[in-house]
Amino acid sequence: MEIAEKQPESAARSCDRAEWSGDGKPSLGNRVWYELTKRVLQLFLVVVYRVRRGGIENIPAEGPVLLTPNHQSHFDPPLVGCCCPRRVAYVARKSLFKFAPFAWFIRSFGAFPIDRDGRGFAGIKETLRRLKRGEIILIFPEGARTHDGQIATFRPGIRTLALRSGATIVPVAIEGAYQAWPRSRAIPGSGTIHIHFGEAIMPDQIRRLGEDALVAEVERRVRDCHALVCNHPIIARNRRRMD
Repeated sequence: MEIAEKQPESAARSCDRAEWSGDGKPSLGNRVWYELTKRVLQLFLVVVYRVRRGGIENIPAEGPVLLTPNHQSHFDPPLVGCCCPRRVAYVARKSLFKFAPFAWFIRSFGAFPIDRDGRGFAGIKETLRRLKRGEIILIFPEGARTHDGQIATFRPGIRTLALRSGATIVPVAIEGAYQAWPRSRAIPGSGTIHIHFGEAIMPDQIRRLGEDALVAEVERRVRDCHALVCNHPIIARNRRRMD
């Protein structure tokens, strides 16, 4: 999973007070901000990158959910958030919180940091806290953006979060974001991006699988979704050009 270190608790609490009401739900101002910005980003992604989505019927209408996409570029978090019909919170890496204005910006969309090396117990608790109040959390089981456009082996840790929160896991495949903005490029280019939400893994299924078996199953489903997306004529043509 792509994670980051804990930020100062005082700053986090201040941000939380501004964005969340006493009942654990986003404040009215934050909901308006989120939806307005989401619509603007949706328009941008559709017009500029011809984004298409599929499988949104696989996302539960309520309850805790872990979205587990492959990780192709910086586009991925806002892309998944714009394509998901429900509000999405993000597990983000440390460096994104160094610049205070940008840290405020991504926190306003529910982003929060966890220690990448596994030392951020407070961040793990925050993940579980949000899941237990029924939120959708986006994590990247590969742990980092791809170097070559291929899906890397998934890391463990998904099962513990799902078991302790009762969350459903929804595999997600992204294709085209790497071609549009690979990690080797400082600024994005052009491209066509597709995203597909796969068949959910329900809590009872999660309980029957061990850690290794569950991680392997999530990875398999993401790869299957990715293969499905890559068969689309436009995506297939773009991949041939990159080759």
